[in-house]
Amino acid sequence: MAYIDYYKVLGIDKKATPEEIKKAYRKLARKYHPDVNPGDKEAEKKFKELNEANEVLSHKENREKYDKYGENWKHGEEQEKAQQQYQSQRGGNYGNYSGADFGEGEDFSDFFQSMFGGGGTRAGFGQNSRGSASGKFKGQDVSAELNLNLREVAVSHQQTFEINGKKVRITIPAGVADGQKIKLSGYGNPGQNGGPNGDLFITFNIKEDPHFKRKGDDLTSEVEIDFYTAVLGGEVPIKTLDGSVNLKVKPETQNGTKVRLKGKGFPLYKKEGEFGDLFVTYMIKIPTHLTEKEKELFQQLKDLKNE
Repeated sequence: MAYIDYYKVLGIDKKATPEEIKKAYRKLARKYHPDVNPGDKEAEKKFKELNEANEVLSHKENREKYDKYGENWKHGEEQEKAQQQYQSQRGGNYGNYSGADFGEGEDFSDFFQSMFGGGGTRAGFGQNSRGSASGKFKGQDVSAELNLNLREVAVSHQQTFEINGKKVRITIPAGVADGQKIKLSGYGNPGQNGGPNGDLFITFNIKEDPHFKRKGDDLTSEVEIDFYTAVLGGEVPIKTLDGSVNLKVKPETQNGTKVRLKGKGFPLYKKEGEFGDLFVTYMIKIPTHLTEKEKELFQQLKDLKNE
């Protein structure tokens, strides 16, 4: 079986950071996802290759092993098996990771199975198991990704989803961050020979909002104000996460002026009643399609300024 260059599959450098690996995987996974390419066998094959590469490079232990043995993986694997056998006799721990985002019944490549063992699981779940000298084995850990939008994570709420045929309900505190992980002890797969259940690890993926940008606990937005309000002053409605407020605009406001609305930002994680701030940038809209009379008036204003 042929050696697979997982870095090449994701189009990244061997010195890529975990964030760069994650970004490259997400970008390509969206492009080749079966839902986007129904019936496209080449896209399906590419999607599986991407998941396999991500499964190796996004796990520290797998990546270290892959980088260590590289193209000499066959000989390295023999050493690894001998080491695992020795650790097992002494009651040591060992890890066995398996798939991410594979369809039911689909397997990893022969190269992956020979180097890491295991096979694919369903829809974004990874697994890890540990044993002990007493013969009791902790159940496999399960990892999952949960996609939410900005407004959903602005309030505490419950989510119910299914993992390996089991329904899991969790309460998501307001203020969770994109990429944040939480651990639910005992919600993984059952243990063996009386061992404890594995754990569930959930990573939150938060989609961008069309109106607000999040920066930590603060929010930013842009609002258009007409030329006359900018010059003479007035009021303008401002959208917030929980409704809208009327904000006074000072006379002679310049384009790009920023104002701060204290306490109208994002809720602080696990700090009930505390919020960041909302920073609004004014974008002044210049009038168009002027009538001759309006042009004449503007000319008069210009002449007055030049006197």
